[in-house]
Amino acid sequence: MPDADRINPGIYCSNTEEWGTPKGLFRLLDAEFGFTLDACASVENAKCDRFFSLLDDGLSQPWKGIVWMNPPYGRTIAQWVAKAHQEAQNGATVVCLLPARTDTAYWHEHVMAADEVRFVKGRLHFDGGHETGGHNAPFPSAVVVFRPPRQAPVMVSMDRGEDATVGTRETPATDRSSQ
Repeated sequence: MPDADRINPGIYCSNTEEWGTPKGLFRLLDAEFGFTLDACASVENAKCDRFFSLLDDGLSQPWKGIVWMNPPYGRTIAQWVAKAHQEAQNGATVVCLLPARTDTAYWHEHVMAADEVRFVKGRLHFDGGHETGGHNAPFPSAVVVFRPPRQAPVMVSMDRGEDATVGTRETPATDRSSQ
């Protein structure tokens, strides 16, 4: 058994639910997606001009546009992930920064239905919180992307001539100029 003094207690408990989005990671993803709403923010850490704070109760608000979500990592995280999944069904694109907890029910119910899961290499250094101005994650992270449902495009080919019949094609060897 490992020495108890060497075990990071954050692995086994949550000392905080707030893990401020790393600036570099957000800039990278914002350049790709162009976020219009930060669904889980405070005045101090909002990443977008439009954001929902604790007082706004983002879980009860409709989400529109391209949404950034770094939810509280406590007992309500499953509700936030379910909300992200549902709002994508309603037309929003939602990009989530989540702990990669593949053993949880919410992961299997919602994240496994996402359009994209990007596992972050190494451990993130989160902004804010504590007296140190930030903290290293005691867990691996993933960026999860929920996109609106879309119908598969219908692709067919068609002839362009007036005398063409549907479902047939002329071979390149056919020369109609002499007719």
